[in-house]
Amino acid sequence: PPFVRDVLGMMIAGQGDLLPVSAIPVDGTYPSGTTQWERRNLAEEIPVWDTDLCIQCGKCAMVCPHAVIRIKAYEPELLSDAPETFKSMDAKDTDWQGMKYSIQVAPEDCTGCGICVDVCPAKNKSAINIKAINMRPQRPLREQEMTNWDFFRKLPELDRRQIKVSSIRQQQVQQPLFEFSGACEGCGETPYIKLVTQLFGDRSLIANATGCSSIYGGNLPTTPWSKNNDGRGPAWANSLFEDNAEFGLGMRVALDKQAEIAVELLTRVAPQLDGELVTALLNADQHNEAEIYDQRERVALLKTKLQVIDGDDAQRLLQTADSLIKRDVWIIGGDGWAYDIGFGGLDHVLASGRNVNVLVLDTEVYSNTGGQMSKSTPRGAVAKYASAGKTAAKKDLGLIAMTYGNVYVARIAMGAKDEQTLRALLEAEAYNGPSLIIAYSHCIAHGIDMSKGMRDQKAAVESGQWPLYRYNPDRLEKGDNPFVLDSRAAKIPVKEYMHMENRFKMLELSKPEIAKTLFAAAQEDADTRWAMYEYLAARPVLSSGK
Repeated sequence: PPFVRDVLGMMIAGQGDLLPVSAIPVDGTYPSGTTQWERRNLAEEIPVWDTDLCIQCGKCAMVCPHAVIRIKAYEPELLSDAPETFKSMDAKDTDWQGMKYSIQVAPEDCTGCGICVDVCPAKNKSAINIKAINMRPQRPLREQEMTNWDFFRKLPELDRRQIKVSSIRQQQVQQPLFEFSGACEGCGETPYIKLVTQLFGDRSLIANATGCSSIYGGNLPTTPWSKNNDGRGPAWANSLFEDNAEFGLGMRVALDKQAEIAVELLTRVAPQLDGELVTALLNADQHNEAEIYDQRERVALLKTKLQVIDGDDAQRLLQTADSLIKRDVWIIGGDGWAYDIGFGGLDHVLASGRNVNVLVLDTEVYSNTGGQMSKSTPRGAVAKYASAGKTAAKKDLGLIAMTYGNVYVARIAMGAKDEQTLRALLEAEAYNGPSLIIAYSHCIAHGIDMSKGMRDQKAAVESGQWPLYRYNPDRLEKGDNPFVLDSRAAKIPVKEYMHMENRFKMLELSKPEIAKTLFAAAQEDADTRWAMYEYLAARPVLSSGK
């Protein structure tokens, strides 16, 4: 595109100072989906798909931090002009019988982190180091895989109404609307953001707190936030550490007011419209893809009819009719924002009762600003301002939010239980009220092998350091306990998990006596926390919540 070539291209080449002011967007908005033109070629090795071993579980695509691994299911005749080296196999899912299935890698956008290979469960029985996806040198594969990638991108996206979003193996064919970001290799935050855009990105507004997510999400000259073939994608804007929650609440209030105005105008214009159409528009359920699709069709029909109706109300409704379609607000940021600097605002927003979704990318440290301690940092971890190990326990943000009773709360870790991660996101978005999702996000600041970051997530859960749960107020309506504990009692001691990460190990090397004391206290923290959560999960339901 001309703007990408003539403006962004100059910036990428380090010649942005030569651009005239007139070339810059006057309103500060930049086109989305422009990271696809960078093609950084960072990886020495890229993942290569083995069709003989693949079980089509979708895990490799789900954990990919940069959305370079894509999956599609499609009709066989579309392969008639496929490149000679393009790979496909018969789709194994019974819902896709007779269709073809492909996993494709974007060779020039992959960072070579290898996290996809680490999570792949399909192994060669005669050579256990060979999986259904394996790292191979990029240079000899680059040209052919570029051709394959270009062909793959042209294959049609599967109709979202045909996808069972509660199943990872099906859900992962959904197109990501967050791709090729500048996040670290093996980043633990971006898989969650990508998943949100796959599920809800075509109807979402995102309020982003300053931090890592603002650097890899909105740093000039390009943006990874993109749009689908219908031109729909997330509307993203960044705010400050201290006010991002309120920023997102403002979006929700504005959307609700726009919808209120649209309903009022539709009611006024109703005598000049088909009664069945008006009733359907006003009473539409929009709980799934099919229902949202139907509402979009009705709104399109409404706009057509409004074009031939005179009057101010009809013309105003023509401008606001899209507000009748469900839109989500996602408030996204790190633990430095949610636990510390923006906590007062976050608490205010959760208490408002408004329908907003909060996603906390919890790295347990101020990652972007250099690794300072936050209130999320666990006891015993070394960080800036805690060089002798943090002496206080981690703040339990989820437990605080649960005290309101009307906030959906979940603690998730994709590397430990990806099905629970998916389920929590779906439930949070469906809940008509505030939701808070706290996502364990492994980080380079932890001092770990980033290609095995999902193992650290799993160990955190299995040690009891990061229990998984969902608190859903809607369950009270059925007489069920709103608190569901999704992980089991600890299988390994906390110390075993700590020994996997340099942020804990360095304390043993520098101050062994302090480490001994703090590690013992950390174990006690985990035991106490688990006892509390077990009690919450087992307690009798005393009220229907009405």
